[in-house]
Amino acid sequence: MSKQTGVWAAAALLLFAAVSCTNHVKSREVSADVGTKRVVELIGTNGAKVGQAELTEMSRGVHIKVEAFNLVPGKHGFHIHESGKCEPPGFESAGGHFNPMNKQHGFDNPNGPHAGDLPNLFVGTDGTVTAEMVAKYVTLSEGQPNSLIRPGGTSLVIHENADDYKTDPAGNSGGRIACGRIQ
Repeated sequence: MSKQTGVWAAAALLLFAAVSCTNHVKSREVSADVGTKRVVELIGTNGAKVGQAELTEMSRGVHIKVEAFNLVPGKHGFHIHESGKCEPPGFESAGGHFNPMNKQHGFDNPNGPHAGDLPNLFVGTDGTVTAEMVAKYVTLSEGQPNSLIRPGGTSLVIHENADDYKTDPAGNSGGRIACGRIQ
């Protein structure tokens, strides 16, 4: 075997070992449901569709891609709520924020955040928003305490005002203007 062939063989062996090791580590940190997707239809206070969100299980949480329209421009709080009921016009049926670990609200709260706390949405002057984020404290794997797939369901809620990321229980984000049942 030539010296160059030996170098290539060693490099290939190292690459194989690295990939095998990486796959082994990932297999321990990823649930069997990685890649599981849920599509959530968002409705406004009048019951009409105002968008949708796609939730995808990842090894580090749940990736959420939201696309919505016919909303008031500006910043809006966005949260996962504890009940899968979205009864307009006020969506109080969605309950409080999803909080299986009994934390306080907000990314800036030293005793937080809730598992259902998400970044604010920025709605453009045309009333539309497209945003992506990872909710790292939740899963779509059934039977887990932080699973969004549970008896009674959970929901996504868009609020009328921006979330201040610290005030318990909901960041002073105001009323609920859109809701979607996670099922």
